[in-house]
This record gives sequence, structure tokens and C-alpha cells, in this order.
Amino acid sequence: MSSRERILGRVRRALADVHGEDGPVERTYLREHGERSVEETVELLAENLADYRAIVHRCTEAELAAVIGRLVAERGSGTVVVPAGLAPRWLAATDALQVPDLAESTPRELDRVGSVVTGCAVAIAETGTIVLDGGPDQGRRRITLVPDHHICVVRVPDQVVSSVPQALERLDPTRPLTWISGPSATSDIELDRVEGVHGPRTLEVLLVSRDQPSDASNS
Repeated sequence: MSSRERILGRVRRALADVHGEDGPVERTYLREHGERSVEETVELLAENLADYRAIVHRCTEAELAAVIGRLVAERGSGTVVVPAGLAPRWLAATDALQVPDLAESTPRELDRVGSVVTGCAVAIAETGTIVLDGGPDQGRRRITLVPDHHICVVRVPDQVVSSVPQALERLDPTRPLTWISGPSATSDIELDRVEGVHGPRTLEVLLVSRDQPSDASNS
């Protein structure tokens, strides 16, 4: 038996919850680092998103449409791609032409779109990560990889968790998961950072609460 076959065998046994020759998989790792209140968890998410150079905004549900409209206008986007299940009220204050998320859209066509607006599946505070799972308000993966400006809505606190293990408990591993930590970026051997290589150059995250007052400003 090769090393590859041995490793894959262990993985299969672990996923099937079968107690093989190596015994059960230990899952005694920490599920989160430290104890935080809901408010502290949301604050940590905002801090880590900003650390990854995402632009963070806070608003209420009532303010959401106006904030999205302002961000699209400030970007100068004449078009915005829209997932099929996105709530129409989110774009009620947006003058840009709405482009539907279609299977036949080509990368060249999506590259000409100014912005994309989506929801998310979950947001992870400890890592500053937004996870998309292709849900109705998120659309196909490529609409968040090709356009240069991504506006992502996170419902606070319902969609915010502290840690990766907590996020995994909410996610379906059979769905197309996209994990986003800030705008797309890479560095060469000289550590020169280049943004927008394989995704949006600008990621704007809206932390949306139901009833807390907000001035809809950057955090």
C-alpha cells in the first residue's frame, strides 16, 4: 500500500465515522479562542475585515438600500450584477443597470460589470472571513470573482460566528463554498502586494443590524 492510499484510507474512515485501526478522530480542539459577547464578536469581525483591507460599513435594515445605492454611485458603476434571490429592496436606491446572474454570461461580459451585490452564508470573526455557498442571494461563484467591486451584506449577529469550527457546523460541504478574506491579492518574491489578481480589487462589507441605530459610516 502506498503512502497516498494509506492517507486517503484514513480520510475516508474519518469522514464515515468508522473506528479503524487508528481509532476515532479526536475533536478536542478549541471551538473558539476566549469568551466573547455577541457585541465583542461583531467588533472582532469588523477589525479583522479591515485588517485584510476590506472596507466595513454598518447600517440597519432600514438604511441598507440607501447605503448600497451610495456605494454603487461612489464607485461610478453603471451596471451591477444581481443574484436571482437577492431581495429587490436592497437595490431600490440604485440607479445602475441591474444585470441578472445568468449561466450563459461570459467572463468578458462580467468583467465589464461595475459592481456585484451579494449576501453571504456566514462570517467568521477570528479570521475576518466571509463565506459564500452559492445561495439564492449569492449567486454563482464567478460573479464574485470577475467584477472588480464586491458589496457583501452580512446580517448581524445572525450570520456572525467566532471561529472556523463554528462556521463549518453551519455550512454544507457539498455546496460550492467560497472563502473570502479581504479583496483578492497576492505578493511576489519581493513581497510587493498586488490586488485584484484573481478577484475583486475592492471588497465592501455591510454589517447590517435589525434595530441598532447607525450613521451608516465606515467603522
